[in-house]
Amino acid sequence: MFSLLQDWYRRKFSDPEAVALLLLLLAGFLVLYFMGHILAPLLVALILAYLLDWPITRLELCGLGRRWATALVLAGFVALVIIAVLRVLPTVWTQGANLVSELPVMVGKAQGFMDSLPQRYPDFVDPALVDTLTSTVQQRVLGMGDKLVQASLSSLVSLAALAIYCILVPLMLFFLLSDKHRLIGSVKRFLPKNRILVGQVWQEMNQQITNYIRGKVIEILVVGIATYLVFALMDMRYSALLGVAVGISVLIPYIGAFVVSVPVAMVALFQWGPTADFGYLMLGYLIVQGLDGNLLVPLLFSEAVNLHPLAIIVAVLLFGGLWGFWGVFFAIPLATLVKAVINAWPSDNQLETT
Repeated sequence: MFSLLQDWYRRKFSDPEAVALLLLLLAGFLVLYFMGHILAPLLVALILAYLLDWPITRLELCGLGRRWATALVLAGFVALVIIAVLRVLPTVWTQGANLVSELPVMVGKAQGFMDSLPQRYPDFVDPALVDTLTSTVQQRVLGMGDKLVQASLSSLVSLAALAIYCILVPLMLFFLLSDKHRLIGSVKRFLPKNRILVGQVWQEMNQQITNYIRGKVIEILVVGIATYLVFALMDMRYSALLGVAVGISVLIPYIGAFVVSVPVAMVALFQWGPTADFGYLMLGYLIVQGLDGNLLVPLLFSEAVNLHPLAIIVAVLLFGGLWGFWGVFFAIPLATLVKAVINAWPSDNQLETT
């Protein structure tokens, strides 16, 4: 048994470049796993740097200096964020508060409907089962109320963390963008000399991450705005809140669309009941979801579409369990990284020729 493992190790890890790639991946994994919460502001700055590097590069080609281009693009980005927050956040906050205050009424209507089922269908619905379901729903609603109180008590800590992010992230973002080439050169000094394989994987993943972040932001905006327009045209309540929720749900492939569909259907059902308006609303919502999955996603993520859906779901579960939100956000790039490493890893024939 030991000889088999030794033979496998010699066949797979006799190339120094493969060993260097494995050590770098292992070091990155350990740093993110044990220090991910500390490095969260840096991760946010890196994501925004990937997003804003393209317009800065275009301005450089027009003859503008790197620092001036960074300052101009960053100022425009901050202005857009402030305008979006001032216009969208108050509406979403108000609708969220109204939805929370109306939850008891919705639960009461749902309980009345559930209580009427044994009378309508006595041969199919057990009254004891209905009582169990209604009591469980009531306990869940009460638990949500307790969690909201706890969240309000910890809001001061959240505001303090948000203030730190608002100061640190723009500073780190400016230096990451303005001193990009200098920082990359400094990092290369610490890499091993045998890094041809590392460079091959890095070039592929750098382009993949750039396209993914840019495409994901576009997808969030397009899906969120399109869903909001459908809800607003139907005069659906909480249209802004649900539109934002649907837009954010695209961060989690497959699972997010399923989860966010539940509150959308519940709010529509409580507003209109099982009527034609409810059917039209759900039809419009499903059309947006269908266009997103079958048209927008293939256009924005042509490389990621090559991954099997099962591989994407497993990546979401695995990396989300390891790193929470960031693992979910980068599930597709990380799955693509695994695929790129497997494709770039030297085969047995290549190792024998070397």
